[in-house]
Amino acid sequence: MADTHYLALYRKYRPLTFEDVRGRDTIVRTLKNQIVSGRIGHSYLFCGTRGTGKTTIAKIFAKAVNCEDPQDGSPCGHCSSCLAIAENANLNVVEMDAASNNGVDDIRNIIDQVSYSPTQGRYRVYIIDEVHMLSTPAFNALLKTLEEPPEYAIFILATTEPNRLPVTILSRCQRYDFGRLAPDVIAGRLREVCDMEKLDAEDKAIRYIASAADGSMRDGLSILDQCNAFNYGQGTLTYEKTLEILGAVDTGVFSRFFRAMHTGDAATALGILSEILREGREIMQFVTDYIWYLRNLMMLNASEKTADMLDVSADNLAQMLEDARLAELSELIRAIRIFSALQEQIRYAANRRILAEIAVIRQCTPVMDGAGAAEDPLEPRAGDPVADALKERIRMLEEKLQSDEQRVSEMIRAGGGGQGFSQTGQGYPQAGQRQAQPAGGAAQQAAPQAPQEPRKAPELPSAIPDDVRRVVNGWSRLLAALPSSYLKSLLQKANLSLGGGGQLLLVFPNRFGADMFNLNEHNRTEFENYLSEKTGKRVPVEYKFLDKGNKFTDNYVDLQDVIRMEIEIED
Repeated sequence: MADTHYLALYRKYRPLTFEDVRGRDTIVRTLKNQIVSGRIGHSYLFCGTRGTGKTTIAKIFAKAVNCEDPQDGSPCGHCSSCLAIAENANLNVVEMDAASNNGVDDIRNIIDQVSYSPTQGRYRVYIIDEVHMLSTPAFNALLKTLEEPPEYAIFILATTEPNRLPVTILSRCQRYDFGRLAPDVIAGRLREVCDMEKLDAEDKAIRYIASAADGSMRDGLSILDQCNAFNYGQGTLTYEKTLEILGAVDTGVFSRFFRAMHTGDAATALGILSEILREGREIMQFVTDYIWYLRNLMMLNASEKTADMLDVSADNLAQMLEDARLAELSELIRAIRIFSALQEQIRYAANRRILAEIAVIRQCTPVMDGAGAAEDPLEPRAGDPVADALKERIRMLEEKLQSDEQRVSEMIRAGGGGQGFSQTGQGYPQAGQRQAQPAGGAAQQAAPQAPQEPRKAPELPSAIPDDVRRVVNGWSRLLAALPSSYLKSLLQKANLSLGGGGQLLLVFPNRFGADMFNLNEHNRTEFENYLSEKTGKRVPVEYKFLDKGNKFTDNYVDLQDVIRMEIEIED
């Protein structure tokens, strides 16, 4: 028959002496020295988050000050006083929960008890948990007693929110801050409990439980208890089982999720999210863990020297370093803002999946963050999200342009100039060409088509300098009527001039723009034929570029600032 008096692990293995406490060496040493030296204060304030040992150390301290045979400031645990306090049967130790007893009458009852000296032991110890919940009259009633208590009275106030206590109370207490426990400390204690309970668990599972405890020893023991109940009679508690129990995912999933959104691949990112939800993972836990993953990437991106500050395994650290090197710091900060806002929104939302999908699409599409973005419910109010979105859009465009230019240069070198590039069918499309769409939306590879012969320009008279001036003056209208959007995008960046030989000189800000005409006969012929059709003359064109921002040195006249003449364009 199963044991009907089962105790939860956090209750069963609560420390009974100072030597059993983990991760509180400074506080323990200070309290033990006070007991050994007899310099015991009359009021203490223990501050810290849940499950960090405030109440536990308060009870050990209450036993130690009344112990009949203390051992180096720690209670013996065997005398009548220690045994009575352990069983909550000692009237000299009073524990009160201020969350449910926060009125002035409750404090007056304590004040009445303080007037009586202890019947057993040397001190009357009052432990008031969640003291910040006391009302203002209750604090005022307690103030006088804290200021002038009897020599046998000790008050230990425990709270998770010390900022809510009056300054007059804070100034009369010795304050001890119980910070979050390190994952290594929690993992070590969990391993000790597993050994005592004869539980077989992987080290990786123990470390993940310690990380999920978020600095709380009690939470860590509770999660271990939950995992043990799920794994009862099934052998070793593995890392995969732990993730399944907690509804969490592996770090590798976060890496794939991040990389998909880094490249703007919304389909892949949404697919990963759908897969996680289909497996029954908890979306709130996923978002929380992903924010922490982004935080680690941000730290590594800022400086790889922060790797020692991250509590991750060597394998996970190597993966995080690769991801951090891919991203810009502004991209990571923007992602943290988006998913932190999502975390707040889905806490009480009914359609959590929809909100998560919106956040994923927003992260993949920086163009969505424009005017009015701050009014969106998923956008946090702090910082400058619009500026971060613009930076992210610029980053994505720069990466695409760099990749395209590199690919075009490789094709030009491999193909022996413009002819090799124009016949590849990859990279930039040729002027006047469109990519064939597969029928029915199916992914089919279009059959290769023979390259179209460029149109032959008719025999026309050569343009004189006045004709070139008219072209320059009517350039905006000529460019607007150009059929090829690709050529239009290239020519928009060029500056127009009249060359020394009476030719139309197009000066591009970089080599790429000039090469797309000098090395690509198709583009050059298409554009020059278009000029001939509009002007009725054969206009000579020369394509130059400014080398690294240096001033172009050829002799030319900038006609855009000198002449304003109309040009007759044939319909």
